[in-house]
Amino acid sequence: MNLKGRNKVDPTFNMSSMTDIVFLLLIFFMLTSTLVTVSAIDVLLPKAGGKTENSKSVAVSITNESIFYIDKTQVSSANLESEILRNVGADKKKTIIIRGDKDVPYKNVMQVIDIANKNKLKMILAVNAK
Repeated sequence: MNLKGRNKVDPTFNMSSMTDIVFLLLIFFMLTSTLVTVSAIDVLLPKAGGKTENSKSVAVSITNESIFYIDKTQVSSANLESEILRNVGADKKKTIIIRGDKDVPYKNVMQVIDIANKNKLKMILAVNAK
């Protein structure tokens, strides 16, 4: 009596699906690496959970000496609102990233938050991951 199975396992491995996955991962990492923004202003951010990633954003940095920067340009406290609105533009679709030093006075951070609320702008508080 000859009992042989009908289903035979093929020992060859098809690499085309593996190369598709590797290619998609390569594209994903290339695109996400362009979204990383590095600011030249060195501030020590407080620690908290969560992530912030947004390519359409304006970074407002506040140093420990209460000096305001919009992206990499120093701005006086009196001209802060007009410079933020100029950088955001007329469409107001950009998000304001507030990068305050961990020892900055609370009133300085609130000044930027008040400007964003008054002009109905989206804002994010930047922090370091725990």
